Amino acid sequence: MPTFDATNIKFGRAASQIAKKLISGEEINIVNAEKFVIVGNPKQIIERYITKRGLKHKGCPEKSPKWSKVPHILVKRMVRGMLPIKSSRGRDALKRLKVYTGNPKNAAVDLRLEKAEFDGVSKHITIHELCRMMGYSG
Repeated sequence: MPTFDATNIKFGRAASQIAKKLISGEEINIVNAEKFVIVGNPKQIIERYITKRGLKHKGCPEKSPKWSKVPHILVKRMVRGMLPIKSSRGRDALKRLKVYTGNPKNAAVDLRLEKAEFDGVSKHITIHELCRMMGYSG
């Protein structure tokens, strides 16, 4: 079972590669999920995710989309967006994904993702910083 370390990895590129591997039948673990990097203007990114959390279904608020403040749950939700979740193969693929905040068992990192390394130059925000701005206290 491949284990990926998310430290200084661009989230969008990594999520698309992870989704492809999940659909092909691999089981994947992601450690240090709070260290994924989202490239862009931090203020706009925070504003966009706070807006997403505030959306409510007017007829039945219980049917509203759920966006977590917890980093590993948020990462799993965002990877879910790249899977065909309404089909059985998409649901099965999501079951094969395990995401962890930190490295719980000091798992050895098997693989690095291609073309997903962050250069450290562009404007960016980490998943942990994003969750802190949305109200996460951990």
